[in-house]
Amino acid sequence: MRLSDIRPTPGSMRKRIRVGRGIGSGKGKTSGKGHKGQKARGTGKVHPWFEGGQTPIHRRLPKFGFKNFAKKVYTVVNVEDLEKKFNSGDEVTPEKLLEVGLIKKINDGVKILGNGEITKPLTVVAHAFSSSARRKIEAVGGKAEVI
Repeated sequence: MRLSDIRPTPGSMRKRIRVGRGIGSGKGKTSGKGHKGQKARGTGKVHPWFEGGQTPIHRRLPKFGFKNFAKKVYTVVNVEDLEKKFNSGDEVTPEKLLEVGLIKKINDGVKILGNGEITKPLTVVAHAFSSSARRKIEAVGGKAEVI
């Protein structure tokens, strides 16, 4: 086999259509583009999302999700963390939680959640409590106060 023997697969190469070569060719004069209009001129390309001058759907739809301006983002602390860091009878406030390193920032408030067990009576002052956290704190003789 020589380089000169290599041929493309039969049927894979089609003959080029020569446009604009006379009326008898079937592709003369307007070269198969019809008369006037966008597709008859230049490259004649219309992008797939073009909607004929109507505001396209990609501009009619909102670009980003809904942002709830009234949403509160609470910093959460579990009762088991309070058990580890505080002594019996202590008052737990958001400022003290920052001080001992249980939270990094307060955000819109501090919410106490009921994960874990608590044995010490604490006075917990926070912006919100889950029902199980309130129940556990009050069961051991502590107080849950909402700011």
